[in-house]
Amino acid sequence: MVTAERNLCVVTPYLPHGLSASRSVEVQRALLDEWIEDVDLSLGTLWYYTPMALPVTAHLEAETVIYDCMDELSAFAGAPDALQVLERQLMQRSHAVFTGGVSLYEAKCAFHPNVHAMPSCVEADHFRTARSFTSEPASQQHIGTPRLGFCGVIDERLDLELVRGIAEARPDWNLVFVGPVTKIDEATLPTAPNIHYLGSQAYDSLPHFMSGWSVGLLPFALNKATEFISPTKTPEYLAAGLQVVSTPIRDVVRSWGESGFVRIAGTVETFIDSIAAALRQQDNAARLKRVDRTLALHSWDATWQRMQDIMHVARVHAA
Repeated sequence: MVTAERNLCVVTPYLPHGLSASRSVEVQRALLDEWIEDVDLSLGTLWYYTPMALPVTAHLEAETVIYDCMDELSAFAGAPDALQVLERQLMQRSHAVFTGGVSLYEAKCAFHPNVHAMPSCVEADHFRTARSFTSEPASQQHIGTPRLGFCGVIDERLDLELVRGIAEARPDWNLVFVGPVTKIDEATLPTAPNIHYLGSQAYDSLPHFMSGWSVGLLPFALNKATEFISPTKTPEYLAAGLQVVSTPIRDVVRSWGESGFVRIAGTVETFIDSIAAALRQQDNAARLKRVDRTLALHSWDATWQRMQDIMHVARVHAA
């Protein structure tokens, strides 16, 4: 199936049920080749988000091959056994590698001569609208205050025992989770009268939800799946004008904790203390100006321009 919007075309293969892994690759290759021939497509850039796409596309030639390594996918639950081998092959083929954070850059730069850290950025103007909303989404209006919010995928990266401990210790606080539950059994999620799961929400509505929160939470577990993450929600919370509390995720600590924008806490007790301190702190214009000056250096437009410059140099060297 092909869907198109403006200058973006999404091609989705539909395969018969029960194909073997090798036959699945063969069919996808044939479908891809047929589509490229039909649209008379000239391949300027092959952009990979996952090494698992390599078996389907390894026969294609392009001016530039980019590996956009946003996470250490091999550390995720259910990661395919072949992923690490395919990643090494993709590294050998790539002209440039982008990583989703500094820690991930440090882990990958030994395997490629042209690796560049591209930490999570923010559409600041979009999330800044949270500072001026006077109403809230209907699904959140009934929840008492103060509200402590998390926005993102709810999976094995979250410290569910930390969440449970906070909710039990402070029944007067309400914990709000906006996002889908993936790869974990929903039955394992902590439940309490003051924990609220609001499900997936449209990107456009996220500032609306954040406008009703007092603190933005990053309650990540410290495990293999979080060792290299650089959460996009950190600058999003800050742009929304929120106080932020996080577990000691390495990239959060050095990018936002050491500068004082995010409080860092590693246990239920210290997390509660940090939230309480955040609730006591009255936001002021001076802090928001400092936040905005910093976030201006972390725009997606600036990051994309840097990526384009790197790609241009890589293309010239590959010619």
